[in-house]
Amino acid sequence: METLTAAEFLAALGHETRLAIFRLLVEAGPEGVNASAIGERLELAPATLSFHLAHLSRVCLIKGKQEGRFIFYSADFTVMDDLLAFLTRNCCQGKSCLPKTAKRSCKTAPTRIKARKS
Repeated sequence: METLTAAEFLAALGHETRLAIFRLLVEAGPEGVNASAIGERLELAPATLSFHLAHLSRVCLIKGKQEGRFIFYSADFTVMDDLLAFLTRNCCQGKSCLPKTAKRSCKTAPTRIKARKS
């Protein structure tokens, strides 16, 4: 997988609709949700939904899996953990103030996210 910058992930999540889609998929868990159900729950037109799903897929925040006539989308929890680890890596000057999941991510997540070069 190509290395993306944290700014690219955050830019993708910086749009209200994409953030809503991503949060819905995080809540759904690894089994995911089919595209039409996402559209219904968020009241999105099919073309709008398709545009935003494609963008989230391009930056690897979600993945689609074909099952019969349906595509089920799910959050890529590894990428999400990597992003959280990157964002919290130097939190509180190394003191133990992070939530449990962030602590675990900081220690175990591989570093596929890089900072943007200045």
